[in-house]
Amino acid sequence: MRSALALARRGLGTVWPNPTVGCVLVRDDLNGQIVGRGWTQVHGRPHAETEALVRAGDLAQGATAYVTLEPCDHEGETPPCSVALIEAGIKRCVIALEDPDPRVSGAGIQRLRDAGIMTETGLCREDARTLNAGFLMRITQGRPLFTLKTATTLDGRVATARGNSKWITGAPARAFAHGLRADHDAILIGIGTALADDPALTCRLPGMEDRSPVRIVADSSLRLSPESQLAQTARSVPTWVVTMVGCDKVRRTALESLGVTVIEAEAGEDNRPDLTWFAAELGRRGLTRVLVESGGDLAAAMVKADLIDRLAWFRSPKLIGGDGRGAVAAFGIDAVAEAPTFARDSLSEAGDDILETYRRASW
Repeated sequence: MRSALALARRGLGTVWPNPTVGCVLVRDDLNGQIVGRGWTQVHGRPHAETEALVRAGDLAQGATAYVTLEPCDHEGETPPCSVALIEAGIKRCVIALEDPDPRVSGAGIQRLRDAGIMTETGLCREDARTLNAGFLMRITQGRPLFTLKTATTLDGRVATARGNSKWITGAPARAFAHGLRADHDAILIGIGTALADDPALTCRLPGMEDRSPVRIVADSSLRLSPESQLAQTARSVPTWVVTMVGCDKVRRTALESLGVTVIEAEAGEDNRPDLTWFAAELGRRGLTRVLVESGGDLAAAMVKADLIDRLAWFRSPKLIGGDGRGAVAAFGIDAVAEAPTFARDSLSEAGDDILETYRRASW
């Protein structure tokens, strides 16, 4: 099952709105030989089980299938994976996690059992749940999982008072950050970051240039320039701009002519896009994992709206001081007891820097 989970991780960032799934076929009568491996392919098809069965061929007969998520049981672009496993003649199926999608939700497991296949669930369940947390959140809560990524000094600063931030962290940490981009469906920034840095927001790791996610700019006044890198490359890397209902039509037309998707959002209390509506809209559009690389204002707004589920926090062995710019702006905390709390998942070195990852304490 751990091998199947490792295979499933290959699909992160490329299979939305589908979950990423891994499947390993084992023949116990051949001394535990693995006869087929598969994982969800780009854009979600073919599914992991289909890939593994194709690779196994006739050796799938009598095999045990280890699958990280309940096999689908509904007709879509391809036949149900539960049916494919039955027709291949597997004798046993071990499933890490049940699929809460109403189209599946236990039906795949029941079909396998009705066919006389010994079916077990729960092996490495928490690992599978963590891996597909974004998909599960979209199905159960209607929105993607949001990870706030930031790079700060030891005293929590992302830039000097004048805005200089190159470079807070070293090259190894920056390369790791590009890896984070590759396994997310989208990157979200605020218009302040877009105007100040004119970023490309692509994955620039050698050999992974095609893994660049959707780029999203929160831009309530539609200030993104048609001359920006984001607008100029929108036909090669999907770019969405979220603005207010009734935005400037001339600016909208100029951006759309370059391939930018403009989304008009409902207004929140501060006359900016309502973040709850915005999160649900991203879910409706199929996104499951969004990396937030914004400045302090949008980060604070996301925290205040209770939308930050994970943190990827790079720390550099530098100090800037109290006049530097903080990673998260004020969001109205009066008492420590009110502060959002996260549980640390990992701590690793990235050159001279440290990467800490956190998740919601309640997750």
